[in-house]
Amino acid sequence: MLPLDHAAEFHPARDDEFFAALPARPAICLIEPRAPGAHPYLRRTADLRRLCRRLLGPPEASAEPAAAEARRPRLNLREIAARVRYRITGSTFEQTLTLYQQARDLFPRTYRERMRLAPPALLKINLANDYPRCYVARRIGSDGAFYFGPFPSRRAAEEFSKEFLALFKIRRCHIRIRRDPEFPGCIYSEMKMCLAPCFAGCTKPEYDAEVVRVENFLASRGTSLTGELETERDSAAAAEDFERAALVHKKHEKVSGVLRHLPELPRRLDQLHAVILQPSADEGSVAAFQVRGGAIADPFFLNFRELSSQPRSVEEILREQLEAEAGPEATTEPLADHLSLLARWFYSKPRVGEMFFRETTSGAAWPYRRILRACARVLGPQTFLQPGSGTANPAGGASGQQKNG
Repeated sequence: MLPLDHAAEFHPARDDEFFAALPARPAICLIEPRAPGAHPYLRRTADLRRLCRRLLGPPEASAEPAAAEARRPRLNLREIAARVRYRITGSTFEQTLTLYQQARDLFPRTYRERMRLAPPALLKINLANDYPRCYVARRIGSDGAFYFGPFPSRRAAEEFSKEFLALFKIRRCHIRIRRDPEFPGCIYSEMKMCLAPCFAGCTKPEYDAEVVRVENFLASRGTSLTGELETERDSAAAAEDFERAALVHKKHEKVSGVLRHLPELPRRLDQLHAVILQPSADEGSVAAFQVRGGAIADPFFLNFRELSSQPRSVEEILREQLEAEAGPEATTEPLADHLSLLARWFYSKPRVGEMFFRETTSGAAWPYRRILRACARVLGPQTFLQPGSGTANPAGGASGQQKNG
C-alpha cells in the first residue's frame, strides 16, 4: 500500500507558517478531524498548498450579504481539522492508485462510488458448463472460468466478440442444452455458424475441441488461428491447389481484419503481466508499476542519479525486480478494481507513461532494451547529462560502466 508519508499538524493561529511549509505540487491529501470518530476528508489535488489554503484558510467574507446568500457556500474545514497527511505524486497513475488504496482502507463500503469505479468489461467462457459459450461479463468469479480483457467499455467487448465468434462454431444462445434431436435449432445452426449441440448436431468431444480453439485464439491474441491458416495456405500452394490457397488466404485476411479491432491491453487474465513506467515525484527517477495477472503492485523506483554509483547495470536491477517471485494473488474483488484502474489509465487520452507486456506465449519474456529506452522518454531529454558527469544514463546503464541497450 502506498503510504501518506508526510504529515503536518494544523493550528489556525499559525496557518501562514503551515501553508508555507506545504509544497505546491500534485498530491493525495487527507485532512484528519479533531473529533474522534469523525470521517476524514480525502481527495487528490494538482496543488497541495492551494487546496489547503482553500479548505483550511479563513472563510471568505462578502461585502454584499445578498451576494453571499446567493452564492453556493464553499467547504471550509478550518475549525475541525487537526492535521494533514499527504503523499507527493509524480503522475496521474500513481495518484489514482494511491487514492484508491487509501479510499478502500478508509471507506470500505463506499470507495467505488467515491472513485466512480465501474466494473471492468471482460469476455468470459464459463468452462463449468457442459457446452460453454463466450459472452461479456462484468464480474470475476472463483469458478475456474476463462476471462479475457479488460476492454474500454461493454460495447467494445460486445462488438469484438460478435466479430471474432463468427470465425468459430460455438453456441451463442442462452438456452439449456438438452441434446434433443427433435429440437428445431436456431438461425446460427441454419447458417452453419454453430455446431448445434442443442439437437445433437455434434458430439461432446467435437464441441469441446471447438471451445479449446476459441480459448487458444484469445490466449494467443489470434496467432493460433492465423498460424493455422498460414500453414494450410502454404500446404495448398505447395500442392498447386491454388483455388484452395486463395480461399484460405481470404479467410486469413478476414481474421486479420478482426484482430485489427482488438486493443493492445486485453489479455487472458492469468497471463496479463506487464510493467507500467511513470514519472516519479523525485527528479531523475522513474516509477515502475508491475502488473501480475491483472493486479497492480506498488511501484519500485529507478533513480538514475543514484544508479551511477551502483556496481550493477540498470538492466540487472530491472531483471531482479521483474523476475522476482510473485506475492499473494489478489482476490476477485480487488482484482476487478485493479483491472478497472488499469483500463481507465490505458484507454485515457492523452495517456501519460508507457506499458510493456511480458509475452508468456512466445517465451520472449520482458523486452528489457525497449523498457530502458522508454525510461529515457519518460524522464525527458533534460535528464540526459554529458558523459563523465557522474549520473546515470537511462538508455545505457550507469555512466562509465557497461552499456545496456
